[in-house]
Amino acid sequence: MAKTKRGLGKGLGALIPQEVVTQAKPKTTDQIMEIDINDIMPNKGQPRRHFDKTKLRALEDSITTHGVVQPIVVKQIKDGYEIVAGERRWRASKNIGMKSITAVIRSLDDLQQAQIALIENIQREDLNDIEEAMAYESLISEHALTQNAVAKAVGKSRTYITNTLRLLKLSEELRSYIIEGVLSGGHGRALLSIEDEKLRSQLADKVANESLSVRETEKLAARAKLVKNTTVSREVKDTFLVEYESDLQSVFGTKVNIKQGRKKGKIEIEYYNDEDLNRILGMLKNK
Repeated sequence: MAKTKRGLGKGLGALIPQEVVTQAKPKTTDQIMEIDINDIMPNKGQPRRHFDKTKLRALEDSITTHGVVQPIVVKQIKDGYEIVAGERRWRASKNIGMKSITAVIRSLDDLQQAQIALIENIQREDLNDIEEAMAYESLISEHALTQNAVAKAVGKSRTYITNTLRLLKLSEELRSYIIEGVLSGGHGRALLSIEDEKLRSQLADKVANESLSVRETEKLAARAKLVKNTTVSREVKDTFLVEYESDLQSVFGTKVNIKQGRKKGKIEIEYYNDEDLNRILGMLKNK
């Protein structure tokens, strides 16, 4: 058993629960060798989906100067090797034209591979909160692990795993905000207290536009739940937008709604029949 844990690497094997480690033992000991860089494939289960181009270029410069200080970890597959840990080092090395890279060849099953890839990224703090949540979800759905087993595997509390998984309930738009760094996972969890998705999106735009803190977002969400959606929709708008709406309503004699997103917005002018529509169009033409 100790041999199996040493095979997983210092700091990684210690985080994998005993019942998981014993599911499959490596058939051979680790091998370290230089491998043709084109014989190596990315990990199809890589938890990280977003690779920062600026950080990758910095790594390329470092490898150009100092070489690859730490070998990547791979496992042998039918057509070559698949990365277990170190995909950024492999990508950077390939980008600067290296022909080969030093790698530790390790015999692992799919579950062990998924765990080590996730743990390496967590230890390096390389994952955004959505990528981390998706990786936990993959361990649970694809490998039938409980949240407790996942928590033990990555050295986190079960509550932490549960709260991180909750972020997957956010819309694609709000997930993208977190992936891009516009909002944090803490902002996302605060916004989840709002059940109405349209209102949640409005609040998210306000939080992003005004760079509100997580605590401020929690207070905003709490206030939003105390009043009707129609009232809140106006409350979350910037004061100048409400004033513009009031001015336009006075001009057109009907309800006007200004919706502001992170990158674009729209103005909605209500009409009640054909005659009302023609009146408004006539006013617009004469402006």
